[in-house]
Amino acid sequence: MKTIQFKTNINCGSCLSKVSPFLNEEKEIKKWEVNLSVPDKVLTAEIADSDSGKVIAAVKKAGFQIEKMN
Repeated sequence: MKTIQFKTNINCGSCLSKVSPFLNEEKEIKKWEVNLSVPDKVLTAEIADSDSGKVIAAVKKAGFQIEKMN
């Protein structure tokens, strides 16, 4: 299991409702959450492998911006 953080533009409860189905349907993503109280709206995801591409693809498919943090 690997934990990766991303900057996003997911900034409210409605946004979370829109992105949730996309993240929840991806089998490689075991757990995720978005911290809406920080400026970068950090999405933290626990993934089964080290490929962050599935998280990025799911968020972009939902119509949001995402960028992997260092």
